[in-house]
Amino acid sequence: MKKTTVAKQKSKGRPATGQTPMLGFRAADELRGRIVHWAEFQPDAPKLSEAVRRLVELGLTVKPSRRKNVAHRARASEMAAGAIDKLTDKGASADDQASRKRRLLKGPEEFRDVRVDRKAKK
Repeated sequence: MKKTTVAKQKSKGRPATGQTPMLGFRAADELRGRIVHWAEFQPDAPKLSEAVRRLVELGLTVKPSRRKNVAHRARASEMAAGAIDKLTDKGASADDQASRKRRLLKGPEEFRDVRVDRKAKK
């Protein structure tokens, strides 16, 4: 007679940890609402836990922006000012030279708002 194979019974109790341990956190209602709102606009409309998992993955794949070094910015400004001083018209008045230099360092007014590497002035 042939032996029958018996399926292993599931053990009762808490699931084993270490395989994929659960991560839990508290979120304010507003944050939860924003996560749910984001999930609604996804093509497959993931559940809340899957939406949080995807958002964390997205956040971890983005490279953090480098910090702006104030010393480098000041040095670049000094170098630009020195180059402009060498090229300026010596026959112009001091006020004209200063306004021309300022205009060259800051750039034309039309383009100041377009710059993406600078924060907008309020």
